[in-house]
Amino acid sequence: MNAAGLPVVAIVGRPNVGKSTLLNRVVGRREAIVEERPGVTRDRKEVEADWAGRSFLLVDTGGWMAGGSTLDDKVSAQSETAMHDADLVLFVVDASLGITEDDARAAEVLRRLGRPTLVVANKVDDAGREPAIWDLLSLGLGEPVPVSALHGRGAGDLLDDVIARLPEDPQAARREDGDGGRSPRAGTGERDDRVVSVALVGRPNVGKSTLFNRLIGEERAVVHDMPGTTRDSVDTVVETDEGPIRFVDTAGMRRKSRIDEGAEYYSLVRALRAVDAADIAFLVIDATEGITHQDQRLAERIDAAGCPIVVLLNKWELLGTEAKADVTNQVGRRLAFLGEAPVLRISALSGKGVHRLLPALGGAIEGYRTRVPTRRVNEVVAAAQAAQPGPHGARVLYATQGASDPPTFTLFANKEIPAPYLRYLERSLREAFALGATPVKLRVRRRS
Repeated sequence: MNAAGLPVVAIVGRPNVGKSTLLNRVVGRREAIVEERPGVTRDRKEVEADWAGRSFLLVDTGGWMAGGSTLDDKVSAQSETAMHDADLVLFVVDASLGITEDDARAAEVLRRLGRPTLVVANKVDDAGREPAIWDLLSLGLGEPVPVSALHGRGAGDLLDDVIARLPEDPQAARREDGDGGRSPRAGTGERDDRVVSVALVGRPNVGKSTLFNRLIGEERAVVHDMPGTTRDSVDTVVETDEGPIRFVDTAGMRRKSRIDEGAEYYSLVRALRAVDAADIAFLVIDATEGITHQDQRLAERIDAAGCPIVVLLNKWELLGTEAKADVTNQVGRRLAFLGEAPVLRISALSGKGVHRLLPALGGAIEGYRTRVPTRRVNEVVAAAQAAQPGPHGARVLYATQGASDPPTFTLFANKEIPAPYLRYLERSLREAFALGATPVKLRVRRRS
């Protein structure tokens, strides 16, 4: 069981046997990136699934390999962690190819762990291919279940078997008693009003996954010094002094002109989607490289999404005195449009300075959720107009805060308000209510 009380079902197997395709089939949407080549999935990805009224956490993993590069070893270690933590393991094998050496070695690991396991014979697209599945009995993990994850054949039967083998649901009685409250879960991709979503964004290889693992207290994301290791957005809810926070590790974002493969394109799409859905963004910058043009572009993209930004200068400990002064000056020049966004100097690898992230996050959350009484809004707007009247007789007659997350103010005016004066009113509201770097939205309605 995971922290939310849901049983965990891990999908494991060697590369390119259809694990991510199976996850997408079960949840009914393209949640995991799929491409016709091995090695696309690297991190563990958790998604809530449901079948026959029973919910469970489905975990997609990277391909398990008996040996390979340093990165392959890390991906395999992630897969073995998922095996160990699961209540049920779905061991996916390509039935069209039969048992490979990696399949046999992975089966040895599963037998050694002793976890409940279902052998999923994938790519059985028609009845004529079913006899080939019986060779999989030699894996010593029980009777295989034939499916075609791509076409959906046998998926219902597989899920029936999964539900039958899951442990009893300890929360069922509580839900039947009328408690419909559901704890926030990692990887669902759904917004929960009680949970603040924080996206870790940055160029490839700036240390996002290292920071993500440090923040959540476990090695969920594969960390390697090869750019582009993270392919999909990975998220986890963590209980903190600021309340539950969903940290989302995103793929490194490069210029579109440098994206030359399908998986990387979908990684970019997922990362941008995570930014748009986030309440707050940590913009992670490699301090050893300074503030690059791409860092500026990412900052502009996040700012346009309307969520507060905390700038993190990672690898700060590697800089000398002069280099630190130079990077600090670059922040002032190249990220000046972020206004009062906090800038923190950290080392994700050693943990130095990371303790300052949650207090900075707490301040950003407080500003993001600010609610101001209508009377105070009108007092501030009136004082601003008295100090500097609007051009050409433009005047705000009445103002109110219509929403928070971020603070959104509606101004009822006698005529169109020029953009420079609107920025002046925004600055007045921001200063009066100590909103700092929190985005502020102004909506103007004409009233004759």
